Amino acid sequence: MTGTPRDRARVQTMQDITRIGRQHLATDGAAALSLRAVARDLGVVSSAVYRYVKSRDELLTLLLIDGYDELGDEVERAVAAASAEDFRIRFLVLGRAVRTWALREPATYALLFGSPVPGYQAPGEQTTGPGTRVIRALIGLWEQAWAAGQIVVPGGAPVPPTVAADVTRIREEFGLSGPDDLLARAILAWAALFGCISFEVFDQYGPDTFSDVEALFDYQLAVLADTVGLVGAG
Repeated sequence: MTGTPRDRARVQTMQDITRIGRQHLATDGAAALSLRAVARDLGVVSSAVYRYVKSRDELLTLLLIDGYDELGDEVERAVAAASAEDFRIRFLVLGRAVRTWALREPATYALLFGSPVPGYQAPGEQTTGPGTRVIRALIGLWEQAWAAGQIVVPGGAPVPPTVAADVTRIREEFGLSGPDDLLARAILAWAALFGCISFEVFDQYGPDTFSDVEALFDYQLAVLADTVGLVGAG
């Protein structure tokens, strides 16, 4: 850590506020977050915390960014360690990394991907970049797989014209080259990936429905890879 002693102290205090905030997120829930409670656990008066974080909403934003970046870091590390030649394997690794993090950090996952916190609106200019790291990793993976000839899009229902118009806009925004049906299927895979994980994190299956939820998730990932048409390096 570089900078002046004052700079280092500020960085350490912000890290402590984030750490304690995440602890309260896990025990009390997002709606009950309190800067006074954070200050108490930090061992300072509440006015001292307000010099760093001005409101509950600012604390929520801090925790959102921290969670998105932690998830993004974990996903990027896992994908970087996977086979560079086989994009199907890289997709499976990415999906498992998201699930592993979500099960380890269910309260933060709920803040990122669960029900909105009443009265809170995330500031897009601060959260959009961190919040889109995983989907950008997915988009990059699918684009590289398409360029490498590792995607064969299955036949199926045609993309509706209104959806195709949106897909065209998305393609231009991200500089993609895949056809409409690939991008539409990729969006389905993105939504389904987080849907499968959310069902497990929020215990929507119930305690006795599946004896091996990890095997179930691996099967779901394989089906999603098939849906997009990821054939791998063969």
